[in-house]
Amino acid sequence: MKVALFVPCYVEQFYPEVGIATLELLEKYGVQVEYPLEQTCCGQPMANSGYQRFGDDASRVFMENFGDYEYVVAPSGSCTLHVKEHVLGESEVKVYELCEFLTDILKVEDVGVSFPFKVGIHASCHGLRGLRLAKSSEIVGDDFNKPRTLLEKVKDIQLVELQRKDECCGFGGTFAVSEEAISVRMGMDRLADHEDSGVEVITSADMSCLMHLQGLSKRNQHPVKIMHIAQILNGAKPS
Repeated sequence: MKVALFVPCYVEQFYPEVGIATLELLEKYGVQVEYPLEQTCCGQPMANSGYQRFGDDASRVFMENFGDYEYVVAPSGSCTLHVKEHVLGESEVKVYELCEFLTDILKVEDVGVSFPFKVGIHASCHGLRGLRLAKSSEIVGDDFNKPRTLLEKVKDIQLVELQRKDECCGFGGTFAVSEEAISVRMGMDRLADHEDSGVEVITSADMSCLMHLQGLSKRNQHPVKIMHIAQILNGAKPS
């Protein structure tokens, strides 16, 4: 199977190790991964700010780079959702967030790594309610959680149940800029929920949410660590 790896701009600029972990993880499962070198931002920041028309060129460049692939995989729920809803149009390209690709397409059963830490899963809004990576608490129906299913296959891991398991962290892209005080308060509440539950590492399928929580954690000297789920599944340890 051949896929194209789409790495969001904030991952490329601030967390390249997440992109590398995603690449290595896919290759571990026998996937032939290609990385189009001319890829750019997908245009999500403009759309989130109400200026989607200013992202039209970004959408065009995305399709120029990824339009000929059957599968595109990204370590980001928010960027994946934006591409699906605002970029693809009538294209037959299938764009997947990493966790849904591992569970729905590759049907991964054995991850072969150990992670002896207490872990809290942050459910990002785009992944949860947009991509349906898990059942949100307001929905009646059978429970499912794709990130958690993958992490349950990791040896020695202790997955911690949170008090408010699907509450927003307050990042919201440009919301964190336009409504800084509200964003910070929401983020501190999410950190408190994890820390009160004894979490040592917070993980998520969205590095943007984790970036927000990591900034608040560092500035307030909280001991909790932040890791993208790709890093855990690829065998990394907290640093």
